[in-house]
Amino acid sequence: MLIYHNYRGNKLETVSFINMADGTREEYEFLEELEKKYNADLAQRLIESLEKLENSLSGYRVSRLEHSLQSATRAHRNSEDTEMVVAALLHDIGDDLAPYSHSEMAAAVLRPFVSEKTYWLIKHHGIFQMYYYAHHLGGDRNARDRFKDHPYYQAAVDFCENYDQNCFDPDYDSLPLEFFKPILHAFFSKPPRFQH
Repeated sequence: MLIYHNYRGNKLETVSFINMADGTREEYEFLEELEKKYNADLAQRLIESLEKLENSLSGYRVSRLEHSLQSATRAHRNSEDTEMVVAALLHDIGDDLAPYSHSEMAAAVLRPFVSEKTYWLIKHHGIFQMYYYAHHLGGDRNARDRFKDHPYYQAAVDFCENYDQNCFDPDYDSLPLEFFKPILHAFFSKPPRFQH
């Protein structure tokens, strides 16, 4: 347990305020230290979220976890950089909690750690992947074309073509999650590009 002392020398275990406006500098410094320790475990929480994808959305020939592993494995075997491998692994991490905006949730998780390009293509991959199925359900498969002039348009097309729509193969020899765990730990141990 973190032991912190306020300006009177009293040990803090929790803050005393119930309204943020009433917090002291010492209390916020205490909370910041706790947050740093909590944030250090981000990779482990993401791994646990990936593991839960084994039992999420059904109907496909592979689990959402296997889909994610195929995506990351294909990126890795295609010699993509670590950022893209991690993005491929986590691109559907939002499926459980944000089924209507899963790509935005995944992008939000990645945003402090990845380039603007990777953030953008993960954020928009949900629209870009509609190209493969929306017309079967009465939707617009070309919805992605509203981004035709965006500098990352082709990157999003390529991501969906190479690391998303083709990752539902029950016979593909994906690398196991164990392979990606040290990559995730190393990736999320680096300082974020920005903080709130």
